Amino acid sequence: MTNFRVTAAVNSLGFVGHSESLSDPFKIDRHGHTYVPTGDGGIVLNYRVGDSIFALDADHASPGVSVSHPNSDAAYSLVAQSCIGNTAKVRTGAAIGATGVVLGKRGEGCRVLVLFAPEVMKLIRPDDQISIETEGQGLADDQMESRIFNISSNLFSALSFKKSGEKTFKIPVRTIFESKYVGNGIGRPMPLWDVDLQVYELPAGVSDIKIGDFVAISNLDARFNAGYRKGWISVGVIVHGASPQPGHGPGVTIFLSGPENEYELLSDPQQHVGLTEATLLALGGKAT
Repeated sequence: MTNFRVTAAVNSLGFVGHSESLSDPFKIDRHGHTYVPTGDGGIVLNYRVGDSIFALDADHASPGVSVSHPNSDAAYSLVAQSCIGNTAKVRTGAAIGATGVVLGKRGEGCRVLVLFAPEVMKLIRPDDQISIETEGQGLADDQMESRIFNISSNLFSALSFKKSGEKTFKIPVRTIFESKYVGNGIGRPMPLWDVDLQVYELPAGVSDIKIGDFVAISNLDARFNAGYRKGWISVGVIVHGASPQPGHGPGVTIFLSGPENEYELLSDPQQHVGLTEATLLALGGKAT
């Protein structure tokens, strides 16, 4: 399905982050009310793939751990090269040797979102070292104008969105959002960022939106810096939950973007199943 170019696999190192706050802990929601944000960064124990984006009273909460690097250049490299489905391994601390998998990335704070099994999560602490075998950037299908990025070659092949010789990607999605819903992340480089959807309640006819769901965004070209482009489609994975902030919301790590004639979007707003925790952790060498 894809070309025969071999993508580079690079052993990269990051550190488990701690959730952070300013001396004034309050933020302002879209109604002008104050709140104390929780779940943004650090180690979130009670949020998993398959949970609703509205399951927690939190702000940008993501399953697993947030991983970055204290050197800014190393942090940029770590995030830019990490892809959904990459294997991660704990190198220090009580969980040493445990394996996990990259769920996605978040531009704010330059973070990679890494999923581990629940029993491992309880052992991980801030500053534990996490190595990630980064691979996937540079993946391509030479038959298509669409660009593939932010996803490992193993995962993309396993998802079987397109058979050899076909002219369209057939992708199951929870729903399709218009690009006007995109807030934070617009104009940003997609190898380093996700995009937030300004969604504060479920769209009509959609039963739920869950971590791991595939969603499509119409009229958005996200091959480089995300921006409006009529007739283009971008597809990604929901990687973090909702936010009360204006301009923010559930986050999408985009992995595919191209002209709409290259896509057959199979929307199922009621029964959609995207990436599951079992599938992801099996890729990381740890089955549930």
